[in-house]
Amino acid sequence: MPTGLDADTLDMMLSAISEFAAHELPEARLIELDEADEFPEELVRRMCSDALGVQLVFVEERYDGMGGSSHDVYRVCEHLAAIDLGVATAVLATALGSDPITVGGTPEQKTRWLTRIADDGALFAYGATEPQAGSDLAAMKTTAVPVETDGSVTGYKLTGAKQWISNGGVADLYTVLALAPDGPSWFVVERDTPGFTHGKHEDKHGIRLSNTAALFLDDVEVDVEALVGGVEGQGLVQAQLVFGYTRLMVAAFGLGAGWAALDRAIPYSVERIQAGGPLSEKQGYTHKLIVPHAVRLEAARAAIEETAARIDGGEGALTTEGAIAKYLATEAGNAAADASIQALGGYGYTHEYLVEKIKRDVRITTIYEGTSEIMEMTISRDRWQSHLKTRGSHYHDAAAELESLHARRPEVGAGTTALAHHALAEVLEACRVGRLTRNQHVLLRLGQLIALAEGAAAFARAAAVALDGATPAKSGMRLAPPAMAAASRVNARDAALTVATEGMRWVIGAGGAAALAGLPAALRLDAIHAAQDGLLADEDLVADHLYDRA
Repeated sequence: MPTGLDADTLDMMLSAISEFAAHELPEARLIELDEADEFPEELVRRMCSDALGVQLVFVEERYDGMGGSSHDVYRVCEHLAAIDLGVATAVLATALGSDPITVGGTPEQKTRWLTRIADDGALFAYGATEPQAGSDLAAMKTTAVPVETDGSVTGYKLTGAKQWISNGGVADLYTVLALAPDGPSWFVVERDTPGFTHGKHEDKHGIRLSNTAALFLDDVEVDVEALVGGVEGQGLVQAQLVFGYTRLMVAAFGLGAGWAALDRAIPYSVERIQAGGPLSEKQGYTHKLIVPHAVRLEAARAAIEETAARIDGGEGALTTEGAIAKYLATEAGNAAADASIQALGGYGYTHEYLVEKIKRDVRITTIYEGTSEIMEMTISRDRWQSHLKTRGSHYHDAAAELESLHARRPEVGAGTTALAHHALAEVLEACRVGRLTRNQHVLLRLGQLIALAEGAAAFARAAAVALDGATPAKSGMRLAPPAMAAASRVNARDAALTVATEGMRWVIGAGGAAALAGLPAALRLDAIHAAQDGLLADEDLVADHLYDRA
């Protein structure tokens, strides 16, 4: 795994991105490009050149890059998304498009193509999604027919179509997933290859500064060296290997866009006077439109940073953890942007104020790289197996660890998060006994509850580390340690109450009234309700921090 950038180098890169954007992409220019539905290709190519060099973070040092770690890439993605999510999508599309090569390419292929990203600023596109198959990669129709010369395979002819491809109309190189005789395989296709064309730029709801286009392949012939890894049938495995990482980057997009919206709503509320005082001093405003969203975003950040650290530590793809981070961050970012429109009132609904654009942009993060519903299914299926394999102890064991953390650091709400985990274990067991996961909707709702509980646990751990004065130098946490602890307590209460009440709702809803027997006691509802004591005071603490009030 890459060792990553040192803290000073990362800070320099983030500062350089900010300076570049301040000069090249002021708010008026962003609004102008959005209204014109224009992809600023020349600007994106300069970002991926010596003028800025943002692409270097995504490439290993041995291929002339900077060798950014998962954590570094998340911070860069968050920073780019806070500026413009469309431009951020264009940049990340190159990293995503080259990922099959990074994880599955031969040494020669990596040298051949990854150095083109670092040295030439080549733009990539990731050609996986198809018009009829959507996110179901196994249902693709694009084919790769071997071309033989003197009895040996010397190339392939690719035929099919791809849909919703970021950088689809502007990339220099494309990784295309196609069905070869021995199974799905990735191929690298140059943009000017005969028979390879793209559709018009899609007229999208948001991220209008990114290029999105369909791809069409009509007997597109590539040489045998274009087969990633040199072996057919590895395509789905190679795709799975990067899901934890790539979904973490989309999570960073949700995080960056969500905070970009709040960072406009917060100063507005200080200046806006209503009923004799600023909106920032009114609980009915701050505790509905600002505080809960800041809390959820920072809970999602904790999940992102914990997952990134584990990936960088060599723990593998962490597909489920990546799905949890993406689900929490993109849902939180979308909600924060929506609340920010409300926070600005009529101004927020106009094109002149950027929060309206941010809301349209961030909506895509709950769709691309796997919809929120696919995330729920991914999460629930994996953790359901953990529940079964441990005979129901998986989340009780996790709760015991949180109770130990509570004993050491009661300030971070780990005890309440433990209640969420105990309740989750009981909900899962009720589903097992009643065979309720035969209902797809129950399985999806379990995915949501699992994500909330595990996100709360990550937040409690991060808050404890912050109080210990041990937060990593490269962390992007936005709250000071005491405010972070208060936010973790707020989040823990929400997670516990949601897991218990929503879990009971769906158990009863799917299994009938008989399923209610003994469940409220097993869920420890009385303790969860008692844990809500102090909620408003903690929200006051978070608000005081966000508004820099003593």
